Amino acid sequence: MSARAAIATDPPSAHRALYDAFAVHLAPRAAHTRNAYLRDVAQLFALAGDAPPQHLQRREIMRFVGTLHARGLSGRSLARMLSAWRAFYRFASEHDRSVVEDPCAGLKPPKSPRRLPSALSPDEAARLVAIEGDDALTQRDRALFELAYSSGLRLSELAGLDVGRCRLDEGEVRVIGKGSKERIVPVGTAAREALAAWLVIRATCVAPGEHAMFVGRRGRRLSPRAIQLRVAAWAVRQGLPRHVHPHMLRHSFASHVLQSSGDLRAVQEMLGHASIASTQVYTHLDFQALAKVYDAAHPRAKRKGR
Repeated sequence: MSARAAIATDPPSAHRALYDAFAVHLAPRAAHTRNAYLRDVAQLFALAGDAPPQHLQRREIMRFVGTLHARGLSGRSLARMLSAWRAFYRFASEHDRSVVEDPCAGLKPPKSPRRLPSALSPDEAARLVAIEGDDALTQRDRALFELAYSSGLRLSELAGLDVGRCRLDEGEVRVIGKGSKERIVPVGTAAREALAAWLVIRATCVAPGEHAMFVGRRGRRLSPRAIQLRVAAWAVRQGLPRHVHPHMLRHSFASHVLQSSGDLRAVQEMLGHASIASTQVYTHLDFQALAKVYDAAHPRAKRKGR
């Protein structure tokens, strides 16, 4: 039985009244949150069987988590489920005086394997940013893509960038990252040239008073969603064999700079990561690339499951 099939969607009839009361309690929540919580609490009721779920002990909750993990639920799914169960116990404690503590308090789900970010190869990245065309939108997109790949900016940083924060003569941009923290990021030659060409065109189509570096047809700031759509559309037109999103250009920047320089601290600074641990994931990307080359080239390297 799959993990998805194993998840209950309706509580046992013996506990229906409590479940319905919790559903009423969740009414103000967003529909997707409410439905997810109810589904997860129904699973708790199913695991409890005949035992009143509001009277379960910590050891029983731990056993339930272990059971679900054994069925194939990931740490991420179990974390979400524990969050729903805690919400239920907060509700139960307000409506049942016999509930004196949350048996889920302090419980942590098993860790899931960390997903490695997807990055383009240097050839794929070069193909994506080398778009051709003299019309205004193509010139804008070329500048946008070159900057994203040159400097590793987040989608929000690209959309929020103002002209006044770009110092092309000095080869740098000032961006506002997470936590409203400002950082200075270097800009490569190709990106500076593309931005300079776009600024000439931008002056002819920007709306009065608009400070955004990247604007749409009406001269107003380009939205993050619009940037996502432009990247995906151009990736298809350029013949890239997978879905490409703006953050993939950030991942590609980090991976390629790290491959060339080996300077983890410098990459951390340019990406604006608060912790070096966030940047270290790119060292795993490098090893993956090396492992593929090794497996393809070494006659004794081909291993099962590689």
